[in-house]
Amino acid sequence: MDHSHMDHSHMDHGDAPGDNMPMCSMNMLFTWDTNNLCIVFRQWRITSSLSLAISLLTIVAIAAGYEAFRSALRGYEAAVAKRIETAPRQTQEQVTKRAHLIKAVMYGVQSFYAFMLMLVFMTYNGWVMLAVSVGAFVGYLMFAENAPLANEGVCH
Repeated sequence: MDHSHMDHSHMDHGDAPGDNMPMCSMNMLFTWDTNNLCIVFRQWRITSSLSLAISLLTIVAIAAGYEAFRSALRGYEAAVAKRIETAPRQTQEQVTKRAHLIKAVMYGVQSFYAFMLMLVFMTYNGWVMLAVSVGAFVGYLMFAENAPLANEGVCH
């Protein structure tokens, strides 16, 4: 049976809005190519060397910010422990419940932050991956002086 005539070349789909815009590349293999590179969002597109440099610096800052957030969470936990220790027995339970709720919210924010960084890393672009790693290094250097080296199981 001859199906050679069953292509869609005869169908006119018209020009969809934005057809002349380049598509975001989706790499599933490691690459250093920045052509049509979009980082997480279609609007975060690399269009020039300048936008690449600005994006990489932004990613370094975002990754360092993750370590700053983790440091703030550790500081909050230490402050709560001290507050519970010095609080009268009748208010300790109230302080503990409120602190647990706040820590749960902060943990949710930390998880979202970590997964967004993971998505940035999963562009599989070498430059972007290096920026995330440099940001983690800078953040740990600046904010985690007394923190344990082990990552508490959150992606990053």
